[in-house]
Amino acid sequence: MRARADVVIVGGGSAGSVLANRLSADAGTSVVVLEAGRSDTRLDPFIHMPAALTIPIGNPLYDWRYESEPEPDMGGRRVAHARGKVLGGSSSINGMIFQRGNPMDYERWAERPGMEAWSYAHCLPYFKRMETCLAGADAWRGGSGPLVLERGPATSPLFGAFFEAVQQAGHPLTTDVNGYRQEGFAAFDRNVHRGRRLSASQAYLRPVRDRPNLSVVTRARTTRVRFRGTRAVGVDYVRDGRTRTLDADEVILCGGAIGSPQLLQLSGVGNASELAALGIDVVADVPGVGEDLQDHLEVYIQHACTQPVSIAPGLRWRARPRIGAEWLFLRKGLGATNHFEAGGFIRSNDEVAYPNLMFHFLPVAIRYDGTSPTGGHGYQVHIGPMTSDARGSVKIRSTDPTVHPALRFGYLSTDQDRREWVEAVRAARHVLSQEAWAAFDGGEISPGPEVETDEQILDWVRADAETALHPSCTARMGTDDGAVLDPDSLRVRGVEGLRVVDASAMPLITNGNIYAPVMMLAEKAADLVAGNTPLAPQDVPVYRHGHGDPLTPPT
Repeated sequence: MRARADVVIVGGGSAGSVLANRLSADAGTSVVVLEAGRSDTRLDPFIHMPAALTIPIGNPLYDWRYESEPEPDMGGRRVAHARGKVLGGSSSINGMIFQRGNPMDYERWAERPGMEAWSYAHCLPYFKRMETCLAGADAWRGGSGPLVLERGPATSPLFGAFFEAVQQAGHPLTTDVNGYRQEGFAAFDRNVHRGRRLSASQAYLRPVRDRPNLSVVTRARTTRVRFRGTRAVGVDYVRDGRTRTLDADEVILCGGAIGSPQLLQLSGVGNASELAALGIDVVADVPGVGEDLQDHLEVYIQHACTQPVSIAPGLRWRARPRIGAEWLFLRKGLGATNHFEAGGFIRSNDEVAYPNLMFHFLPVAIRYDGTSPTGGHGYQVHIGPMTSDARGSVKIRSTDPTVHPALRFGYLSTDQDRREWVEAVRAARHVLSQEAWAAFDGGEISPGPEVETDEQILDWVRADAETALHPSCTARMGTDDGAVLDPDSLRVRGVEGLRVVDASAMPLITNGNIYAPVMMLAEKAADLVAGNTPLAPQDVPVYRHGHGDPLTPPT
């Protein structure tokens, strides 16, 4: 491996895979990707079998296994936080749900000074460039990108009851939550293709691994960015127990909303007083590094099912060899889907301008760790607020790169957050109480009918909620004093030759799973890094509640 490159990308996850593909397309640009985790070998069923998604989470072979500090408003509970420790990053272990967010999310970005080029019209062409939407390309969806998106079939009787129930509860169906109208319920796009997980690594990195100007080094943990004055000139990393140095003209951090601020702080870029207290030489005083941490929290409302129509039999150990063989040889069956095949978005009250609650429906009652509370048939709705005003931080506690930083999320710390949580749980229960469930409903098993008052609901959320695994905004772009990145280049303030491209660059968390927005951001960043003219904005109509817009896309 060469000791010098034009561009070094720290992190081979979602954003890093996109950048490696796009930047190495120029044969005159040498690109090195340093990934601290291992390779996502195609023989690993726990990565590539969609239904095996519960196995990598919490497993140290695949997961960095972060944990929050005791959360004051969660009863002092520490919240486990999975992050991918493998090529593809968290896209190799996530739930494979593809959500762009609401167009109004990007309008909120663009309302901030200096952020005009991040409006929905400016982001849309990059969303379209990255995807092949098998449900059909149109003014809102792409048809020739590396990321193939299959829509969930959602055809089982329980999905049928779910779609009927949401309409009985007063909510509309929509044709595509990533298209003209997010508000409503529909089958979900998923990063699943031909029965396999299609991670960022498999979609973007694997097809170009043989380019002579691209090197991908796994099990290579970057320990610091090296500077000459205030210019980044390369990185140090450890591999096979040896510290190595790689010189580069451009360093791009793609370590995610936890890894990137940690590496910035270890390298002397961050809050000067906090770094000095740890004995770190300050390169640039950028107080916003590690601040503004945002995330989505969620709960499962679970019901027993009186009919044998859930996928619970597939959880039994004796069923797994058959399911595994069917997936391995035919790419079909229970192993070939993530089972999050449908859901939707609603507004929790009439004062909300656009959806702030997200639903996922699952035709089984199960937790992320694979445990089932019923031991039999059941179903559940995942629910949580999308636009919480709670904020947290990522702070290193040691100069040792192997020591996890302190994570403080601030869950349930604001009046808005607590109010929306009560509204969220009541909205989900309203859907689950409709007549459509009469033939299936065996009663609520979590949280249970004894949890009824607002305070009881909040106590249950404090005790039972899990992160939806969407950390973001810890090195956000903007022009205010708290911003870390220049919106026009994603360069780190106060230094040269250093950029951050991942979820930490987002100024505000988007409405839904954040994988798709991160991929869009990386697609656009690739043009900014390469010096290409950004794609022209595309103005298309989108649904805005209360504006007299039609419910269906205009022709």
